Amino acid sequence: MTARAQLVDWQLAVATAQRLVRPGPPTSAAEAAATVADLRRYAAESREHVAGFTGLANQGTILTEPQVLVVDRAGWIRANAEGFKIVTEPLARKLNEKREGVPPSGLAALGPKATALELGTLLAYLSHRILGQYEIFQEPGRLLLVAPNIVGVERELQVKPDDFRLWVCLHEETHRTQFAAVPWLRAHILGEIESFIAGMDTDPGALAKRIREAGQKRRETGERRPITELVQTPQQVAVLDRMVAVMSLLEGHADFVMDGVGPQVVPSVADIRRKFGQRRAKGASRIDALVRRVIGMDAKIRQYRDGSRFVAAVVEHAGMSGFNRVWTSPNTLPTRSEIHDPAAWLARVRP
Repeated sequence: MTARAQLVDWQLAVATAQRLVRPGPPTSAAEAAATVADLRRYAAESREHVAGFTGLANQGTILTEPQVLVVDRAGWIRANAEGFKIVTEPLARKLNEKREGVPPSGLAALGPKATALELGTLLAYLSHRILGQYEIFQEPGRLLLVAPNIVGVERELQVKPDDFRLWVCLHEETHRTQFAAVPWLRAHILGEIESFIAGMDTDPGALAKRIREAGQKRRETGERRPITELVQTPQQVAVLDRMVAVMSLLEGHADFVMDGVGPQVVPSVADIRRKFGQRRAKGASRIDALVRRVIGMDAKIRQYRDGSRFVAAVVEHAGMSGFNRVWTSPNTLPTRSEIHDPAAWLARVRP
């Protein structure tokens, strides 16, 4: 019986990341305790602010007590390694089915230890930059707030700590509200991920051919999309289009809510938004900018911008209740083209 393929040595991935991670900004024990207390308090305070502004309070049980974890960088790494493991399980199953009775090849031949070293390096990089997130891969979902990163950014930008901490919590609480108020959303996204993996061609010869063809297309046409997107199968391209659209919606909605609630409860929100926007746009250095392009963080930044514009345009024309039709079913989610053409979405879903 052929042994099951293991894509990643998860223990090595976590160990690698934790070995590479740098300590957070210097804080005393009293300062650290106060930061944790603040973040927990502001996470709780954010629930009613977000529910009231979004009008989602009647669409689900969203004012219940969520699981809020205030973590350091190492804690964020452990939590996200668990999430990555859940996400990659369908791919591991597919590779196992393909290699029944044959030696490992293609993706399976890369080696779980080599993959662990790469993933560990990526986790270490991201652990210095993520302020918070809502984990959808755990059930029930968890709200993670990365205390050292929040403290580091508020010091870097020289903004008021209380205001900045509440502002961050508003963004992450919006994500929690989205999934709590829209019960089908988590299953829909997980299903899309499985569809993307199902559409993957794991044959190394076919993959090499698509890479050659994609490289030639880039040279001949000046195509600017990442090579990883160009080598995808037609099924994967269709799934990716839907995923880009829904992620743009979720991120843009969170930014819109954060800025909409902000003036009411965060006195220095204008100063925070201006400074944070500048920081988000430029990155920390040229090397940082290069890494962001390689791993797709620049695309995520565009998702914030494009999604926020979509939400703002729809709310302006249809009000918040009109916008909330977006949460009716997967069929009312905007397409990738509709994110850039809110009027088309409105025309399609308007009763």
